[in-house]
Amino acid sequence: MQVGNARYLKPADLPDTIAVFPLSGALLLPTGQLPLNIFEPRYLAMFDAALSGNRLIGMVQPALGDQEGQGEVHLAPVGCLGRITSFAETGDGRYIVSLTGICRFRLLEERETHHPFRTFRIAPFIADLSARDEEDAVDRAALLAAFKAYLDANKLEADWESVERASNLTLVNSLAMMSPFGPAEKQALLEAPDLKTRAETLIAITEIVLARVFGDSDTVLQ
Repeated sequence: MQVGNARYLKPADLPDTIAVFPLSGALLLPTGQLPLNIFEPRYLAMFDAALSGNRLIGMVQPALGDQEGQGEVHLAPVGCLGRITSFAETGDGRYIVSLTGICRFRLLEERETHHPFRTFRIAPFIADLSARDEEDAVDRAALLAAFKAYLDANKLEADWESVERASNLTLVNSLAMMSPFGPAEKQALLEAPDLKTRAETLIAITEIVLARVFGDSDTVLQ
């Protein structure tokens, strides 16, 4: 996998310890791009350290029920490793950055450091580095039907030319990241074992939301 100027092809290309950025509702997936507005001092220090090192950050959600700002929160067991591929200073002490997803990871034990941010040993999902092998298993027609139904129900538009050009990997992961669902649904999408299952999970969540808000989802999807 090529991410920015770096290539991640094998386990040796990935770190076994990573600084983690807990952010509820934020979903990063392999090949996806996540924009971030960094302003808390401890996370400014985290990005300073990453920029002077391997440019890698672990995105992870707080465990369901825990809230940021209430001490050291428990974290969801699975997150996604991202590389800083865009960086700008605002002039008022903030950073505007973009992370590009590399692969998911499972949190192992937390490491004690002198840094103000948290660092964990991780077990990367190596199979994510070759996820393009899974693209043919995705039911693209069903995914696009669910996406269109959601747009129509909410009177929204999409750039369909760009959608049609997107690969199945890009389409599934981009739609999952952009979806307006809650932390639990985002975590379910992140933890889906493969691309096909993630697409099916996204379709199922969309159908549930349409049925809850607009009534019979089968009617909306027709």
